[in-house]
Amino acid sequence: MRILSKSTLRDFWDAHADAKEPLSAWHQEAKAAEWKVPADIKARYSGASFVGENCVVFNIKGNTYRLVVKISYSYGIVFIRFIGTHAEYDRIDVKEV
Repeated sequence: MRILSKSTLRDFWDAHADAKEPLSAWHQEAKAAEWKVPADIKARYSGASFVGENCVVFNIKGNTYRLVVKISYSYGIVFIRFIGTHAEYDRIDVKEV
């Protein structure tokens, strides 16, 4: 998959050093993945939640952080829409990010 944009992840882990390793691992796995349907994601990330149209919420670092992405399965692109603490996630409308 093509991930847009890693700089969003990098900016976040610069501010939250404990997120660097799990976000880097997620990025490497997602980059190597070939997700064609949501079930492909669920097979690897059982805790992932699917919200709205092609929007996926990943739990990062034991649910300390939440990563929200939008996926174009047909083009193989993952758009990073939000990364934040669980508390920050609770304050957003995930369908609107």
